[in-house]
Amino acid sequence: MKKKMLSLLLCAALTTTILAGCSSSEPAAETTGAEAVSEAVPEPEETAEEASASAPAAAEEETQGEQLAYTGELEIMHYSTSEESEGNGGSDGFRTVLAQWDEAHPDITLTQNVLANAEYKTQIATLAAADDLPDVFLLQGMNTIDWANQGLVYDLTADIQSSPYYDDYNQAYFIPFTVGESIYGYPALTGGTCTVVIYDKAMWKEAGYDAFPSTWEEVEAAAEYFRGQGITPVAFGNGGKWQANSDFLSTLGNRYTGPDWFMSLVAKEGAAFTDEAFVKALTEMQRLFTETEIFNEDFNVVTNEDAREYYISGDAAAFIGGNWDESYIWAALKDSDEEKWNNMGFAVLPQPADATEAPNSQNIGLGYAVAVNSKLADDPDKLAAAIDLAEYITGPAFAGYVAENYALGGLTKVEDVDLSAFDQITQDFYNWSYVDTETCEIYDSYITNAVWDVLNTDMQTMLNGDMTPEDVAANAQAAYEANY
Repeated sequence: MKKKMLSLLLCAALTTTILAGCSSSEPAAETTGAEAVSEAVPEPEETAEEASASAPAAAEEETQGEQLAYTGELEIMHYSTSEESEGNGGSDGFRTVLAQWDEAHPDITLTQNVLANAEYKTQIATLAAADDLPDVFLLQGMNTIDWANQGLVYDLTADIQSSPYYDDYNQAYFIPFTVGESIYGYPALTGGTCTVVIYDKAMWKEAGYDAFPSTWEEVEAAAEYFRGQGITPVAFGNGGKWQANSDFLSTLGNRYTGPDWFMSLVAKEGAAFTDEAFVKALTEMQRLFTETEIFNEDFNVVTNEDAREYYISGDAAAFIGGNWDESYIWAALKDSDEEKWNNMGFAVLPQPADATEAPNSQNIGLGYAVAVNSKLADDPDKLAAAIDLAEYITGPAFAGYVAENYALGGLTKVEDVDLSAFDQITQDFYNWSYVDTETCEIYDSYITNAVWDVLNTDMQTMLNGDMTPEDVAANAQAAYEANY
């Protein structure tokens, strides 16, 4: 069966994946040099090495044929650790194409500074504050405006528009990395949801449901059954504070406000965090976490990695996270519990009783872009090498690899993906992600980190029952007016 890569078309309302606040934050970290090699979990039909050689072969040959004038050191900083690449198609693809580019340019010493996601965010912010960013790095949408205005990031507009791949780029993905008419990064990694309900079909069948409930009222009713069995109905982790925003609120909020509200907020055209519809979303979110028995009691302490282990072990009947979590759970269960693996199901967030918008929506997009330090403008040959690297690792080589090996998409369009080569779970998740659901924006891929730091911190307090939704909204609006 073949389907269009609709992931790249359904996001036309502007998008941001794998990876804003919405991203994996695996605990492991590493620092590697030019010898870094991808450590992917291979598909059964072929090894990762065979896939790496076959999927992007044409693009790799093109890159190997290019001659760059620069000979010297080039540093890239990212968070695709070897641990994260195990089961994470975006990270595996990123590491694979980096290795290809490195091998094709023996006169350039490519140094990879690789940190786990949480550490990466902290370190890159520290380096930006010191005006000491790496040559090439991953830029979050939320930091684009501030860092561009500070002159820290190179304006790639002309390079992107002159790229041989330009006609194959999904233009909507550039929006979070655009300031005025200038583009500051090549959107990177894979386009995937930040809000998917992964549930055990057999467990919910025993509770009396043929599929995961479509309303929160039904989930609350099912919670009584699961609690009686000593099982958490739905696992969730907000220990990093960003998860409640990326993995929950930006989809729940869309159910109340509709998509035009958030884009008005981004464009500064009149929407406000204090608007009634958004406050209603916060109110419902607080109710779900403080007044029901749906979630694990330690949700505000554990991370999404911890919470998904509750699901993998069978201590929770469902889990809410992102596409990277789905990849991890897929790999973990495939090796350890094939029966539970076969019972993986996917659903959107249930609809609140008082919400009237987009009941079938989930948030999706690319949250990071490969950016270049503006200081490289002083060394045109090194700048050209950095741009060549950025263009290659977001181009056909990457797109072809993740499409053929993981049924995922990135910045560069892949016209057809043969899903018949994949197991049923992968096919189901592809169709759920790109075909059968509506898409909305990931909040923290836009605006500025100064706003989300305030909202995320206050929201964690709110979900403990120690702050009102109205106060959370007022503080977020104040931060928005002061910093955006």
